[in-house]
Amino acid sequence: MRAEEKCTFAEILKAKKYMDLSKVKLIVSDMDGTLLNSEHNVSELFFEQFEVLNSKNIRFVAASGRQYHSILQKLESIQEHITIVAENGAYVVENGKELFANVFVKKDIEKLIAVSQKIPNVHIVLCGKKRAYFLRESAEFKNIVTEYYSEYDTIENFDELPEDDFFKIALCHYDGSEANIYPYLKEIEGDWQVKVSGELWVDIALKSNHKGNALERIQEQFGVTDAETMAFGDYQNDLEMLKKAAFSFAMENAHTDVLEVAKYKTGSNNNFGVESVLKKLIEVIS
Repeated sequence: MRAEEKCTFAEILKAKKYMDLSKVKLIVSDMDGTLLNSEHNVSELFFEQFEVLNSKNIRFVAASGRQYHSILQKLESIQEHITIVAENGAYVVENGKELFANVFVKKDIEKLIAVSQKIPNVHIVLCGKKRAYFLRESAEFKNIVTEYYSEYDTIENFDELPEDDFFKIALCHYDGSEANIYPYLKEIEGDWQVKVSGELWVDIALKSNHKGNALERIQEQFGVTDAETMAFGDYQNDLEMLKKAAFSFAMENAHTDVLEVAKYKTGSNNNFGVESVLKKLIEVIS
């Protein structure tokens, strides 16, 4: 079925089509463009819903291309009860305890930075476990970066790497990532994970570092199947994750590729798309 032919969640409910939400034991959501609104905030409604879901032993996973510290900042009040998948699946933490970390070797980081520096007008962020690193550029770029990376250092150049473990290289282009970054990286896509992760961003990581692999590990840990998993996403770095969930939802504002992969559609991130589905789930399990 083409993306434009898929029923929205509201249409499914109106038509009283069958969807057995009582099976759901695990919910995983992307952050930007999904759980977060355009102001980069989580709604108070979600936090209220989370308390109900948590009381019913339904596990919540926040899965993002963001830095761990940044996700934690957004969900600080519930951090003891959730699993965080950061850096597009490279780093998984539960209640402050590291469950999984998959990092680059130094020589590969050096090679990939050299490739990235050849892209016209690109801005590079080196994403480490301790913090993110980027060049001392304009205040505008710093403001963009620090929304997603709350722990950071600015550096003079990338000639000597900081002492850290690195999960990915995030590349930013003000005129759009899909047209102005991704075409330059197609030649390395066979060896590395290259993902358009947002309107301005492309991420380079290890092939095994994606949200789908991280979700599979979490499912195994909690004894949860794809049939018991609900997932929400909006961009191409969510594709593998959505494929691991029987109840997979694309946001109304999602990329076309996401609309093709997800089984269902919901409202936009600015119109409580995630919360509207959770509301129905709570009605079913209460």
